[in-house]
Amino acid sequence: MTTTAGPAARQATLHAADLHHSLTEPVLESMTLLNEVSQRYPDAVSLAAGRPHEDLFDAADPERYLATFRRYLARERGYSPEAVRRTLFQYGRTKGIIHELVARMLALDEDIVADPESIVLTVGCQEAMVLALRALRADDRDVLLALAPTYVGLTGAAAMLDLPVAPVPSGGDGVDLAVLESEVRRLRARGSRVRACYVMPDFANPSGLSMDIAARRRLLEVASRLDLLLLEDNPYGLFHDGEHRPTLKSLDTERRVVYLGSFAKTALPGARVGYAVADTPVVGTGGSTHPLADELAKLKGMLTVNTSPVAQAVVGGHLVEHGCSLVAANAAQRRVYQRNLRRLLDGLAARFPEGGGVRWNRPSGGFFVVVDVPFAADDAALEESGREFGVLWVPMRHFYDHPDARCRLRLSCSAVGPDEIDTALDRFAAFVGSRS
Repeated sequence: MTTTAGPAARQATLHAADLHHSLTEPVLESMTLLNEVSQRYPDAVSLAAGRPHEDLFDAADPERYLATFRRYLARERGYSPEAVRRTLFQYGRTKGIIHELVARMLALDEDIVADPESIVLTVGCQEAMVLALRALRADDRDVLLALAPTYVGLTGAAAMLDLPVAPVPSGGDGVDLAVLESEVRRLRARGSRVRACYVMPDFANPSGLSMDIAARRRLLEVASRLDLLLLEDNPYGLFHDGEHRPTLKSLDTERRVVYLGSFAKTALPGARVGYAVADTPVVGTGGSTHPLADELAKLKGMLTVNTSPVAQAVVGGHLVEHGCSLVAANAAQRRVYQRNLRRLLDGLAARFPEGGGVRWNRPSGGFFVVVDVPFAADDAALEESGREFGVLWVPMRHFYDHPDARCRLRLSCSAVGPDEIDTALDRFAAFVGSRS
């Protein structure tokens, strides 16, 4: 018996040119680099990662937090055993199940009065950014402002959503308000709709810059005069040197600040829980109003359905155990990060005398320090630094396209200890010396 071979199988092929244009944007490659560079050089000391210090976590914590949250549901909320089980194991409410605890935390720690219904729990702060940008991006007229240099997660999300980002210089006090106002007027004059301005007022990633209280008030005044929304991202505000400055949201009397929060640095990064406080009124048909959070929840229902109730329960138990205060929960973390920041700044001063061509800023908190060097701090230099000298850092060109970024890099002190900082700085000094 003979058989006739059928037509040769043809393998499916996709062409990059036929996929969404954001996939070729350098900013998406930047996030991959930031996440994977340490894996490429496992023996190098990394001053690149802006992640929490792992010694601050205990593997037994999640189980205990879950038990605490179960007791909270039963005792404080009056849930039956069946309702507790359903809350943890079923899909759950789109806006989240710990919104009331988050509202308590915001009131205690940040003096933010937020209706729990204006809070949406998200899959990390990254989803909160995507939801806010998706809601605001209506058509091709829309544009977003962002203080430059800017967190790559924000610019990457905007690229995915076809939302152009116009940079605004940070300025010495965190924002150049004159440029901000002129940029808004310029964009509007050409027919663009400026939907919001993204800001990170406390120890910004990557610059480390913070706004003083006067600058925060002036920014809110300018935003009011221009009728401009502000997207406030605040992952590092608790890690200060003793001066806990008010958030923009706590100073906001006009509901024009959408507050983006995360439990990654202050609780458990592996839980991937963030949130948005979105109480800006949205006028619907017939003149009725509802909070922007309701619109974000619609989008979330089509994106991630809901945020893992188990992950929320872990974070909720963490909040309950500390009286809903992340300030109290992060006392040890603040000491560790302040110690590390001082070690990094003192170590730079000891190894690079003034006038030697190496300069850096001096943040009073957070994770990051920006260093100017007398050579191109690009990806090739990073590869050489990791391969030949055993130390990693991040080129600032990944955060903004500006001539100043060419010879500028970011160091992070959060994920290492004092001895590792010393070793990394010795290696960094040797690398810089080899380039001089």
